[in-house]
Amino acid sequence: MQRREFIGLVGGAAIAWPLAARAQQSGRVRRIGILWATAEDDLAKLRLATFLQGLHELGWRDGENVRFDVRFASGNLANARQYAAELVALAPDVILAMGGSTMAGLREATRTVPVVFTIVADPVGTGLVNSLSRPGGNVTGFMLFEYSLCGKWLSLLKEIAPGTTRAAVLRDAEVTSGIGQFAVIQSVAPAVGVDVSPINMGDTAEMERAVEAFAGSANGGLIVAASALAQVHRKRVIALAARYKLPAVYYEPEFVAAGGLIAYGPNLLSEFRPAASYVDRILKGEKPRDLPVQAPNTYEMAVNLKTAKAIGLVVPQAVLAGAEKVIE
Repeated sequence: MQRREFIGLVGGAAIAWPLAARAQQSGRVRRIGILWATAEDDLAKLRLATFLQGLHELGWRDGENVRFDVRFASGNLANARQYAAELVALAPDVILAMGGSTMAGLREATRTVPVVFTIVADPVGTGLVNSLSRPGGNVTGFMLFEYSLCGKWLSLLKEIAPGTTRAAVLRDAEVTSGIGQFAVIQSVAPAVGVDVSPINMGDTAEMERAVEAFAGSANGGLIVAASALAQVHRKRVIALAARYKLPAVYYEPEFVAAGGLIAYGPNLLSEFRPAASYVDRILKGEKPRDLPVQAPNTYEMAVNLKTAKAIGLVVPQAVLAGAEKVIE
């Protein structure tokens, strides 16, 4: 991100923050590294602006008492590792890491610089923290969800499209969470009566060919597992589902707002304001090891009736009754 663009984003996020917050202690300018797993798209900018708004309300102002170094990995693990090393070399006071694919590079680059993560699945199972209540080490943050949630997606697919007997799971096999999510979906498949198979998202051309081949047989549906690549290719994935008239379940409501059929998951935007609070507390002397990892408090179901009509699907009333958001 260019410096001018970032200052503009900071300015846009600083709407009506309290005058009292400007009394933030003077002294040296603190440095915050920001490593984003996805591309610099509108959704990323919205989430980053929410984080910056939270910092402004706590009295941190770019160029006065804090400066930011920002990198976007665009779903590329090599980029994430390179940018992690670059940010650590700048000796930041704390790093905000968005997405699980950022964490491998950060763990390789440092065990001392404080890191606050967001949208990371299973931080205990992947060894990022010792426990949710007492993380230990230099890392804490905010979870994406527990893996058990993933089984709900397959149940939803069967509920919204009862004739489904096959499901392709679009996942990033290069990250631990991609493997974990598919394992949970696979484990519940026999009970739901759906055969599941993975489609890897690493190569977009191969992904498109695999979806086309999958759509060649009847009674199929898609599940899009959470990953930085899913965000990067959000529009492409939604377009593929529409092209082949495949009912598709997504892991967050933003996909439904963009034209996806149905989603169930946390409101991920809500993680970024409390992440600003954790960064503030660390800058004021608290340690990541003493700040508990937090899980989402609420989950939402969203349904797009326009998309359902376009693929010839009538959404059952039971599904609509359980939805918090319905796009008509």
